[in-house]
Amino acid sequence: MRMRTRASGAAVFLCVMGHVRPAAAQVDQERAQAFFKEAHALCERDAVRLWRVSFCAPMVVGDPRTQTFATSQTPPDAPRPPLVGLINAPIQWGGETWGAYMWDFLINETPQHRNEILIHELFHSVQPRLGLAASNLQTEHLDAVEGRYWLRLEWRALARALGESGARRNAAVSHALAFRQARRALYAGAAERERASEIVEGLAAYTGTVVAAPSAAGANERAIELLVNGESAASFVRTFAYMSGPAYGLLLDAASPGWRQRVRGTDDLGTLAMTALAVQPAADATAAAAGYGGGELLAAERQREQQRQERVAELRRQFVDGPVLLIRGGGGGMFDSRGAVVISGEGTVYFSEFRYSGAAGSLEARKGVLVGSDGGSRRVAAPVRQADGTFAGDGWTFKAAPGWIVREGPRRGDFEVVQDK
Repeated sequence: MRMRTRASGAAVFLCVMGHVRPAAAQVDQERAQAFFKEAHALCERDAVRLWRVSFCAPMVVGDPRTQTFATSQTPPDAPRPPLVGLINAPIQWGGETWGAYMWDFLINETPQHRNEILIHELFHSVQPRLGLAASNLQTEHLDAVEGRYWLRLEWRALARALGESGARRNAAVSHALAFRQARRALYAGAAERERASEIVEGLAAYTGTVVAAPSAAGANERAIELLVNGESAASFVRTFAYMSGPAYGLLLDAASPGWRQRVRGTDDLGTLAMTALAVQPAADATAAAAGYGGGELLAAERQREQQRQERVAELRRQFVDGPVLLIRGGGGGMFDSRGAVVISGEGTVYFSEFRYSGAAGSLEARKGVLVGSDGGSRRVAAPVRQADGTFAGDGWTFKAAPGWIVREGPRRGDFEVVQDK
């Protein structure tokens, strides 16, 4: 199952599970047009059924390595946005909102999942108009033992609820809400961070799931599949809403068909489901967990945590305690969240292909970058070498923008990017 890139102010991220990146390939114009046509047909079939607005929009797909691209309509007489091919996200081009996509990640998907991706981004283009915009906040608590444990239990209960009806469905939803409540009680600010992510990404994932499915039953089956497969993800920090959103959305469809016209950017999907189904969280979440394999699940998460802490200690030495190049500020780019590791209080280390561009310059890395918890900084391991205005280290290169320089940092061996005064 593959997630997606998303422009979110400070960064654009790519979340992938169970997907192997293909070799660089030119955009196939004929295949691209077929993809666009299929997505447009799904959009036209939905019309304004789900959200009372059409989310049909022009689409562009690109490959940054070959600099090839394809568009669903004649491109505007305006410079092509530099992020084409680097992200899956809405972009502005020629005064119009376009759905932008990465060719690599469309060509290897099943038709259904490819359409989910295409529709997902088209929905993002109308999301602000619907009053459903929210800050996509960090959810690093979902990499902790208890955070993962209670989230996986919530997903198991949601999957059961989607497969049942009546009293059995309500009981499972009651358990899901109890697990959700137990998790959020452990971490300050968790409820708001999760709520916002489910509004932004969860509703887009729900829309993609429903519109791309061949039927209502097919959407239900797909939501269950997402929940079950989602448990195997290495990290839930940036991905959980892709599973939770479709599940809660479909439960709301069954219990309160008009919910989409009432939902607001300040709402919580779990609270909406609780009200629609007239259920309350189960009184004893710990007791309810036994019915979902809670004991074995907790043991597995504790074992994972032991292994994770060993990895965290190694990464802390490399990206926090050891010499680094520090790049501050926001910007945009792409990174792959497979195998990402959270360092509590510091941020998340992303591996594999990483591209970033901001006011200070551009960074490309493939052996790890620590992105600060607030998204406002990036660190790569020193030492730093310089050649022809480009700085490099182990597996990374950085090119400073005009007016910016790399100088020695306050700690011995550190370097930092600052404005040249």
